[in-house]
Amino acid sequence: MLPKINPLKTKSHAKLKAHAKEMKKIHLRDLFEQSGRFGKFSLTWNDFLFDYSKNIIDQKTLSLLLDFTKEMKLGKAIDSMFSGELINETEKRAVLHTALRKLSPESETDKDFYIGGENVSHLVREVQEKIKTFCGRFHSGSMTGYTGKKFTDIVNIGIGGSDLGPVMVTEALRQDWKEGIHVHFVSNIDPSHIHTILKKINFETTLFLIASKTFTTQETMANANTAKKAFLDSGAQEKDTALHFAALSTNIPKVTEFGITPENTFTFWDWVGGRFSLWSAIGLSIALTIGYDKFLELLRGAREADLHFRHTAPEKNIPVLMAVIGFWYTAFWGSQTEAILPYDQYLHRFPAYLQQGIMESNGKSVDRMGKKVQYPTSPVIWGEPGTNGQHAFYQAIHQGTHFIPSDFIASVHSRNNKHNQHQILLSNCFAQTEALMKGKTKKEVMEELSSKGMSKKEMENLAPYKVFPGNRPSNTFLIKEINPRNLGSLIAFYEHKIFTQGVLWNIFSFDQFGVELGKVLANVILPEIEDKNTKVEHDSSTSGLIRQYHEWK
Repeated sequence: MLPKINPLKTKSHAKLKAHAKEMKKIHLRDLFEQSGRFGKFSLTWNDFLFDYSKNIIDQKTLSLLLDFTKEMKLGKAIDSMFSGELINETEKRAVLHTALRKLSPESETDKDFYIGGENVSHLVREVQEKIKTFCGRFHSGSMTGYTGKKFTDIVNIGIGGSDLGPVMVTEALRQDWKEGIHVHFVSNIDPSHIHTILKKINFETTLFLIASKTFTTQETMANANTAKKAFLDSGAQEKDTALHFAALSTNIPKVTEFGITPENTFTFWDWVGGRFSLWSAIGLSIALTIGYDKFLELLRGAREADLHFRHTAPEKNIPVLMAVIGFWYTAFWGSQTEAILPYDQYLHRFPAYLQQGIMESNGKSVDRMGKKVQYPTSPVIWGEPGTNGQHAFYQAIHQGTHFIPSDFIASVHSRNNKHNQHQILLSNCFAQTEALMKGKTKKEVMEELSSKGMSKKEMENLAPYKVFPGNRPSNTFLIKEINPRNLGSLIAFYEHKIFTQGVLWNIFSFDQFGVELGKVLANVILPEIEDKNTKVEHDSSTSGLIRQYHEWK
């Protein structure tokens, strides 16, 4: 079980609170006047450079934060997760998405994962072999549609973790797509989403993947039934469903009722949370799009990050450092938000993916003792790729009233470097981190305006608007290349950051009861939407919206 410790009652927390008052008197510019700062506050690991030097921390800050992780018994919590203990206590489940990344059989140095004495690594490898065989048939052309044509399109129908992970990874690895393969994702129950996709495809050469653990998820099954009806309306027969539909689910009776065979059904387990499921059968769309071998590289990269997280000392541990720095700002600097800023167009869905990963995990207000927390937990996560964001919301990061720590992500090598554009991209990335750190003083602004021949009065009037306070913190991940292995590591780093912060906040990160209430009420309201004579008592606003719908309908 996870330790249950109120962070406010630790000695380290009190020391950090006092230390934060001192650090708020110091500007990042001052910290960078000390020699060797970059060397002390950056790490290289495999193809990664993690630069955390542009944070409002010094060696004392880091020491106190790491002391805090010891008081919160982070090491014990890590061992509990990797050991298969039921750390998701509210749902009485283990949390072992890390088991999905272990590829080799058990050895003395790299043991398999067990839950209650059962070797779950063995179960994982069975499903992986099934995915491998399926991908081989799909890519070789030995698997065909009902008219004998080779498949060219994949439509993944899911929502939440059954959509966000696969769509993020396939977009990030567009350069690795198999030739002649096109993948599409449907998640929104808004009919416009699925009908836009259905207009693009040829049903004779399309494979549909229905991703729902229970095979009862309202949005997913509504879209699945729409897809099946459109498939049958295109000229296919009911029996042809078995050739064109596959299921990522554990509900075999429901899957069979839909018309999908057990051979085309891929299972996963209740110890795999939806937002951590892209490594499982939910990643079938990834494997079909980039090929099984590259899917394994994605898993290997994540596994390397797992081993780094579990076995590396905290002061050299990238996810731990990510977590404690984020905690520092949330707990002591009033930070309510974090920006994820990838300087890579292929990573354009990464911020949205992390929104679910971080906010669904740690957006909690009750601690592990069942008491209301007296401190902030998950920040609001958002972001867009650079340089688009620079022409949109960077104004608020630089000169706004909110304190917004940011993560910058960039790669050294681009497979599309035409006419020096990638160098321009990187120059913007590095410049933004420097500008956020340094800012621009009034003296610097006045000198700049003076060089343009302005009068003193004009300069005094304009200067306040052109001053940048700086002291805006950021981390930077510089990666040699965004390839399957490195992407796997990057995702896993953020997963372990999420887990670590959950430990530091003394909350359960792996349930998500907050998504349920709206769904329950939607099922109450749906009959009223369908039939205006159905009456259920609501508040005046909700009742008014339903009445207006029927008037305009």
